[in-house]
Amino acid sequence: MSFRGLTRQNTLSGMAVPDDSKNTFLELKRKKIYRYVIFKVDEKKKEVVVEKTGGPAESYDDFTAALPENDCRYAVYDFDYVTSENCQKSKIFFIAWSPSTSRIRAKMLYATSKDRFKHELDGVHYEIQATDPSEMDLEVLRDRAH
Repeated sequence: MSFRGLTRQNTLSGMAVPDDSKNTFLELKRKKIYRYVIFKVDEKKKEVVVEKTGGPAESYDDFTAALPENDCRYAVYDFDYVTSENCQKSKIFFIAWSPSTSRIRAKMLYATSKDRFKHELDGVHYEIQATDPSEMDLEVLRDRAH
C-alpha cells in the first residue's frame, strides 16, 4: 500500500485549506474588513474556499440570509457587543451550518473536514453547530459571548 503523493492535511480530512481562505479569516480577525465570511467545500479541488464575505456594516440578518437553505457551509462571524461594564468587545464565532434538509453526503463531508478547517482558523472564540436557524439565533450568540 503506497501513500506517495498524500500530504498530511489530506490524510487528516481530505480537504486542504488554501492560503486565500486563511488570509480572508485573518482580515476579518485583525483588520475588521469583514463582519462575516462564508466558506464552502469545493469537492473538485478538495479544499475549503471562500464563498462570500460581508462588510462591516452588514447585519446578522444579512449573514443568516446568505447561508443556503439546503446545503452545508462553514462560517465565521465577528460578533460585537457591550459588556455590563460598558466596554465594547468582539468575539469570533465559528458556525458549522448543516441544515437537516441538506444531502447526507454533504453533511458527512462537512462533518469530517470541520475540525481540520477550524484548527486553521486561529482566534475563534466559540463554535456553534446548527441544523436550523433557531440554533444560531442572535440570542444564542449573545448568551455565549457573555
